Amino acid sequence: MARNSTKQDEQLEQKSKAKTLARLFRYLFGYKGLIIAVILIMMVSTFISIINPLIIERAVNVHIIGKSTDGLILLCCLGAGMNILLVLLIKLRMYLMAKMSNEIVMKIRQQLYEHIQTLGFGFFDGRPTGKILSRLMGDVNSLKDVLSNSVTTLIPDAVTIIAVVAIMLIKDWRLGLASLSTLPLMTFGVAFLEKRTHKGWQDFRKKSSNLNAFLHEDIAGIRVIQSFHAEDETQKTFDKLTDEHYVSFVKACNWSDWFGPVIDICWAGGLIAMYFIGVKTIGIENVSIGTLIAFGTYIAMFWQPVMNLSSYYNQMITNIAGAERIFEIFDTKPEICDNENAEELDEVRGEIDFEHVSFHYDEDDDVLSDVSFHVNAGETIALVGPTGAGKTTIVNLISRFYDVQNGRVLLDGKDLRDISIDSLRSRLGVMTQDNFLFTGTIRENIRYGRLDATDEEIEAAAKAVNAHEFIMKLEKGYDTELSERGAGLSAGQRQLIAFARTMVSDPRILILDEATSSIDTHTEILVQQGIEKLLAGRTSFVIAHRLSTIQNADRIFVVDRGGIMESGRPKELIARRGEYYKLYMAQFKEVS
Repeated sequence: MARNSTKQDEQLEQKSKAKTLARLFRYLFGYKGLIIAVILIMMVSTFISIINPLIIERAVNVHIIGKSTDGLILLCCLGAGMNILLVLLIKLRMYLMAKMSNEIVMKIRQQLYEHIQTLGFGFFDGRPTGKILSRLMGDVNSLKDVLSNSVTTLIPDAVTIIAVVAIMLIKDWRLGLASLSTLPLMTFGVAFLEKRTHKGWQDFRKKSSNLNAFLHEDIAGIRVIQSFHAEDETQKTFDKLTDEHYVSFVKACNWSDWFGPVIDICWAGGLIAMYFIGVKTIGIENVSIGTLIAFGTYIAMFWQPVMNLSSYYNQMITNIAGAERIFEIFDTKPEICDNENAEELDEVRGEIDFEHVSFHYDEDDDVLSDVSFHVNAGETIALVGPTGAGKTTIVNLISRFYDVQNGRVLLDGKDLRDISIDSLRSRLGVMTQDNFLFTGTIRENIRYGRLDATDEEIEAAAKAVNAHEFIMKLEKGYDTELSERGAGLSAGQRQLIAFARTMVSDPRILILDEATSSIDTHTEILVQQGIEKLLAGRTSFVIAHRLSTIQNADRIFVVDRGGIMESGRPKELIARRGEYYKLYMAQFKEVS
């Protein structure tokens, strides 16, 4: 069950952070006009910010010392007007960047979801649903601030730093160098913290994914947990996962929290060095009060952007792990995809051929080995055999949920790999023992089999499988709302609705994988009567453990040990006293 969630830390291929960021920032290229407008806003904002210390210096050195009230008032009005404009520009910039970052996050999530839907069953076989949800939701959300701040923080703060350094060096190179004397210490400190912080947040993302996977699986399986009184065991596992999640978060935060103090120490050191040089070395008589105040302001203007950039860098390290996990899915190639010259099917007769087919999920263990058979159009084939023999694998290969490793599967003489996937699956009707129903009305669930089906066709399909009667007894009939997975209906009722959904698709090839396993004997008889007409003229594959349900099959394939052990009509196989006879007699004894 969910116990493996504690061990399933994902191993991501280590890739350059620069490459990951470059790939992420490509999404900004679609908003060139908006980014240009934001950059222009930031240039004006940066200019106003840089002018402010010069206004203060002039106010002190010229108007305050010179006791020029009119000039001081005029300068104050100019400064106030410029800073009101600065506040408005900052608000506008924040609005535009929030709009852009939210749209990009939405686009990434849509593209990720679209890509996930193209991936084969092999991708989902190896990943718990909770881990996939974690990437779709949490990891994508984590990119919003990185994208937004890449423009609003990176560009203006970098420009501010360059401009402030230039002004300080031009005004007095000695004070300027003193102010920047602690930069090497900051560079070393940030480099030291960066590796540890990135590793910490990567570990936190993994632990978050494990916790999400556990929660999703255990909530979905709550009936099993309560049925077997496994609450205590589940609680212990949950406590362990939450503890790992908490510890990884604290470790990551501990390293991240050191960025601020390192910058503060360097900031204070630069300020002390500037005043020391200004007072002791140059001499207080050679440096005006206005200049010292201006330099003090410029030091703040230098280190504040450095602090912002450090914060952004810290944020980027925190969230780059999310980007890596997202792009890891994007880089996962669909196992099943159309060939360049894939054909669209026109009319389908329904002949199926397996030619020397071999297939394995695990390289060391073949499920099917050199299997060959021919099925005529309109023929009903029953697949029987022990669990794990390969019955479901055969119908999965016909549906092309997997591709064969060796040999060919043909439909009407055409290799399935040369037929477009959409064209193939639109001709198939597949019903498995997992009769999954979606949240929505019964009508919507049945219509899922063919989205353009009319209400009359939906009711006809329901009547054919004897679902119409019980549906009409519900308070709202076909408009009855179902909760997740059809909770509130019996297992048999859920299966009948799933059966109607398959029938409404009007498939040329019908696949029933243990499709009547949850229906009581009386209902099963009614369903069998209803589907006999629908099976007529269609090629159908029926997997059944209950041998009484397949006595009208044209042929029975006994699947075991990687191949078709024997095939023939039910009476013929019983007369042979082979593998089918053994299965039949064993089940007959169980019934009696």
